[in-house]
Amino acid sequence: MKQITLGQPDHLRLFRSIVRFSIPLMLTGLLQLAYNTADSVVVGRYAGSTSLAAVGATTSIVFLLVTLFNGVSIGANYLTARYYGAGDREAISQTVHCAAVLSVILGLLAGVVGFFFSTPLLELAGAPADVLPLSSLYLKIYFLGIPAMVVYNFGSAILRAVGDTLYPLVFMIVSGALNVGLNLLFVIVFQLDVAGVAIATAVSQLLSAVLVAIRLCTIDSICRLDLRKVRFYPDKALLMLKIGLSAGIQGIIFSIANVMIQSAVNSFGSAVIAGNSAASGLENFIHTAQNTFYQAAITFTSQSLGAKRPRQAVRVFWICMGLTVGLGLVLCVLLRLFQTQLLGIYIKPTDDAYEAVMAAGVVRVLAISQFQWVGGMMETACGSIRGLGKTINPTVTTLIGACGLRIVWLYTIFKAVGTIESLYWSYPVSWVLTLAIHIVFLLIYKRQLEAPQKGENACAPSV
Repeated sequence: MKQITLGQPDHLRLFRSIVRFSIPLMLTGLLQLAYNTADSVVVGRYAGSTSLAAVGATTSIVFLLVTLFNGVSIGANYLTARYYGAGDREAISQTVHCAAVLSVILGLLAGVVGFFFSTPLLELAGAPADVLPLSSLYLKIYFLGIPAMVVYNFGSAILRAVGDTLYPLVFMIVSGALNVGLNLLFVIVFQLDVAGVAIATAVSQLLSAVLVAIRLCTIDSICRLDLRKVRFYPDKALLMLKIGLSAGIQGIIFSIANVMIQSAVNSFGSAVIAGNSAASGLENFIHTAQNTFYQAAITFTSQSLGAKRPRQAVRVFWICMGLTVGLGLVLCVLLRLFQTQLLGIYIKPTDDAYEAVMAAGVVRVLAISQFQWVGGMMETACGSIRGLGKTINPTVTTLIGACGLRIVWLYTIFKAVGTIESLYWSYPVSWVLTLAIHIVFLLIYKRQLEAPQKGENACAPSV
């Protein structure tokens, strides 16, 4: 792929478009994460380290189920962006109204599965007996709000596909502020412990879903939602599922490995679980910021191919990759410099387990944080591949590079060494391997994208 020269007007316009698209999207993701992190901060500081560990023990399971059902929203984003680039109004309308049906069905399915299988999943993940009741209660209430979360993600995915990232940001500010306020009310005033933060999260998710639905029903755009036209279009549903379920399965593959790693972390006791939860919460901010460019790569690559500008898709990759590396390196350095102060947000110094929790958190930060920019590169490369409409390769790559390696690592390196540090090192090693495989595939697709010789508007390859 050719090096980008930002002095060229078309490259500069594309760069600016991606940045304008990404900043509100990034702020939305960071705010959403910040408000979710409020769950851990509030229970850690006002209910104690056991409650913090209880919430932390649910993290990988929540990600496991939510990723599967929300993965289809990536299919809605890809399809809408592709038709938007091509200017196909009828196809966009069918995609939007079919996505509305799918979001409700999949959201309800996710909520039911999560509610009834909360305790068995926690037991499978090896949650300690002293936190299992609280963790189970938190999960059951949390999953009551999952249908609303799925609806919001579908709606915001459609808005992103047509370049609207501002309104989802506004909705997240409003619903997130409600989440924080209810957290403090339910935990400090009513002393509901983990149940209080779970209820607050569910209520705020419902508000965000209502707001995004109102936006779609009132927007003056080709992606407007008319409730009278909501129906199931089998061809559009199959295309969304083809892209989306592949992305969801990829996330599940990641999650299965992470659940197994969480189980190993749980074996070190509640203090390590709490420290691990605090450190992973901080790392999630870096991941969320970098993940913006994964989503930008999907949207802009899809639009480029829809507009029959395949070589622009190559430039999209380089711009998104450069932004990912630059931002990732800055955030990783900041986390290393201020790790003690940031970890201290999650637990009060007067807590009996303060020293143990802080020490456990620092161990994770030192083992993982400096390599998160590599993980960001891995995801951005994956986003470019998905933007091309490829479904099998990213999933297979994840199976080999992430799930396979981490499981092998768990039963070899970690079993032999037995330290928590040796467990954490499975993350950066798996990122490097997965990134390398993605790059190989991208080099192959690059030749297909650059094959046309009659200008930028040559037809894109079949995806």
